[in-house]
Amino acid sequence: MSVPGASNTVLESVVTYSRMSMIQLLGKVPAQAASSQTAEEMALLAYNRALKLSKPGSPVLGVGFTGALASARPKRGDHRFHLSTRTSNRLWSSTVTLTKGLRTREQEDGVSSQYLIKAIANASKVPGTFVPDLTESEVPDEYERQFDEDEELEQLLTGTICFKMYPFSSDTSDAQRKIILSGSFNPLHDGHIKLLEIATSICGGGYPCFELSAVNADKPPLAISQIKDRVKQFEKVGKTVIVSNQPYFYKKAELFPGSAFVIGADTVARLVHPKYYGDDYGKMLEILLGCKNTGCTFLVGGRNVNGTFKVLEDFDIPAELKDMFVPIPVDKFRVDISSTEIRKSKGLLLHIRHHSLHHIRRHNYRCFDKSSSTDFLSPKMSFSYQVRKGVDGF
Repeated sequence: MSVPGASNTVLESVVTYSRMSMIQLLGKVPAQAASSQTAEEMALLAYNRALKLSKPGSPVLGVGFTGALASARPKRGDHRFHLSTRTSNRLWSSTVTLTKGLRTREQEDGVSSQYLIKAIANASKVPGTFVPDLTESEVPDEYERQFDEDEELEQLLTGTICFKMYPFSSDTSDAQRKIILSGSFNPLHDGHIKLLEIATSICGGGYPCFELSAVNADKPPLAISQIKDRVKQFEKVGKTVIVSNQPYFYKKAELFPGSAFVIGADTVARLVHPKYYGDDYGKMLEILLGCKNTGCTFLVGGRNVNGTFKVLEDFDIPAELKDMFVPIPVDKFRVDISSTEIRKSKGLLLHIRHHSLHHIRRHNYRCFDKSSSTDFLSPKMSFSYQVRKGVDGF
């Protein structure tokens, strides 16, 4: 951290030196504090934390380090350290057992720090210019696992990772704030794209991205094949999409702090209605104030609600929350079509085609049919690391 410009790459450092610090970080009492499993768990936590803290689309790295080095009192066990790195598609871990009595504590610190820097460089695909000062007998015990896209999405569905970003956009903006339009996008249509563009202009800039939740509040989670099919829609139009596992906005706010969420009036109708919080107005207020405290705002576009076109002003927003909601003027954006209506129209078209073919076959007509499908859509490496050194087991 003494090197100028470190803030361009280091997102956060957490030193879990006490027992309670480690327990709070992991959310449990570890079976053994100084172990490869603990280092891997720390690296995964650091990776997920880095995803939340980094600029949109930046590659991130999480690092976990724990060990038992020389201390004031002689140790009965080995002097060793465990290190793990985690990126989107790779998990790597290593255990190094040092020769007992060969080095002072300061020297063991130096060797383990060298090895840590070397591991960070390797995970960042930066060629290392030095070799850690290990003896021939101090051979690292290494493990590596690569993940393909399906495995990453499976980890998303199980909650192992918090989200996966597909940065298809050519936008090179350095904006930290995300402008997010969430939805199922089944299918993605021009209205979605236009709405996000208008919302970004109202915000005065930001990083526009779509967010697809693979987990639904009242439906089964999407299959991996479904997720990939929907993601392809965004690749075709060059728009960034984030796949998350959070169906609720208060959880999305925790996942993407400081973001502006673009929603329709139909969503506002549910967000500020106590019915969706067990008819508990106080609970509703507490949850939404929690969203506000993350720095998130909601940009609200007009939408048909039960057959009537509604805008933000049609809803009774609690005074404490009014400044969290920003209207999108109707004269700037209004599209009445929805993905549901598009699916229904496609279903009707399919029914008509099947009926026509049946009629043609029944009357033995000879014809030539040429149909066409409709397209509804006409380095800097960041990392976060956790460190634990010089502590025996608990």
